[in-house]
Amino acid sequence: MVKALGDLQRQKLITLQDAAIVSWPEGKKKPKTNQLANLTGAGAMSGAFWGLLFGLIFFVPLLGMAIGAAMGALGGAMTDFGINDDFIKKIRDEVTEGTSALFLLSSGAVPDRLAEEMKARNISFKLVASNLSQEQEERLRETFGAE
Repeated sequence: MVKALGDLQRQKLITLQDAAIVSWPEGKKKPKTNQLANLTGAGAMSGAFWGLLFGLIFFVPLLGMAIGAAMGALGGAMTDFGINDDFIKKIRDEVTEGTSALFLLSSGAVPDRLAEEMKARNISFKLVASNLSQEQEERLRETFGAE
């Protein structure tokens, strides 16, 4: 999928600002994460954004009450960026042990066209999208230090 997205970006079918992979190997208690700096250029978010997002999605059930409350407050702040509790729950339900997910911050993509390209390449995937308003995107970049 990463290689295909790189190809699609070179064809101007999508513009990637940042990307990260979450993989959850069988038998592991928690997933592994990796920010994909090789796919993105200027404008990439800091690791703090991905750390906060993945912490909210995957680690909250494992944390104690005090830490969980602090993460809950941070999670409420993520709503300002268009990442609400429903989105977090949906991802938590989808990405489980034995699965992986590719998270993108992108623009200029037409989901139907991307789906056609992926199917033509025999890549199996499920698209889960969250669209940010221009204001939410600017606030996100300002908060997490996009270059």
